[in-house]
Amino acid sequence: MIYIALLRGINVGGKNKVDMKRLKQTFEEAGMNDVVTYINTGNIIFSKEDLSKTDLSNILEKAIHDNFDLQIKVVVRSLDDMDKIIPVIPDSWKNNKEMKSDVLFLWDEVDQESTLEKLVIKPDIDTVKYVPGAILWSVAKEDVTRSGMSKLVGTKIYKQMTVRNVNTARKVYELMQNQRDG
Repeated sequence: MIYIALLRGINVGGKNKVDMKRLKQTFEEAGMNDVVTYINTGNIIFSKEDLSKTDLSNILEKAIHDNFDLQIKVVVRSLDDMDKIIPVIPDSWKNNKEMKSDVLFLWDEVDQESTLEKLVIKPDIDTVKYVPGAILWSVAKEDVTRSGMSKLVGTKIYKQMTVRNVNTARKVYELMQNQRDG
């Protein structure tokens, strides 16, 4: 089975520095196969059989703690999960100078449509959709500061997700598909 591990809060603003070569080695030493990292924000594609996503998260969080002395939350999504998330993102959504579009990958305990009720969404500014495993958000760059979603940072719900822009999300999905087609 092919998975992606999405690490929350590494190499952001000089905090929780993690070297990607060392992280790849950490995953391999923890028993993961075909390990590939993508950019330094904590996107690790790997394969592993016969373990649940919860077991994988626990193993990887412990390995990261043991090797880097960091308490990092790891969200694991399978290629099957990503098959249900990424194709739902409208093709028109970009992350560029005109538009900001993100995928907010949710911890299991908040992975439900009712999580949208905990967000400040301004329908005339924000486009927000729930799909199992994630919340999709897009806003015109000129409206980011007026967006209700911009108030998300620092909230309790924000601590139960990890965010990737759509460009990164699409690229890791492509890498996962390439590994499958291999």
